[in-house]
Amino acid sequence: MMNDFKRHNFKKLKIWQIGIELSKLTFDLTDTFPAYEKYGLKSQMDRCSVSIPSNIAEGSSRTNKSFSHFLDISLGSSFELQTQLLLANHRKYLSDENCKIFETKIEEFQKATMVFQNTLKD
Repeated sequence: MMNDFKRHNFKKLKIWQIGIELSKLTFDLTDTFPAYEKYGLKSQMDRCSVSIPSNIAEGSSRTNKSFSHFLDISLGSSFELQTQLLLANHRKYLSDENCKIFETKIEEFQKATMVFQNTLKD
């Protein structure tokens, strides 16, 4: 029955807020990539970053068990984004300093999501 579990207001979740911030940072970064990356790394990073808060939002309407699965997908996307960020840094699309700042934000998201996920376990 629908009332057997509480719904989460995703906009109030810290992990969703960090996810949105990561998406905005990603778009701002990838907008500076060379034109030839439009369908390559830019496209990959953009889609991947959008997936992070989107899966949190979608999962927030589900049971805790199902929500936890959506958080797993969101976490997976964050590790994917982290990998792509390191490749972008290798290609000199962002400075080492900005890469470190961005990576720290991704790691903050990962840590907070894992902590939150543990609160969903029965």
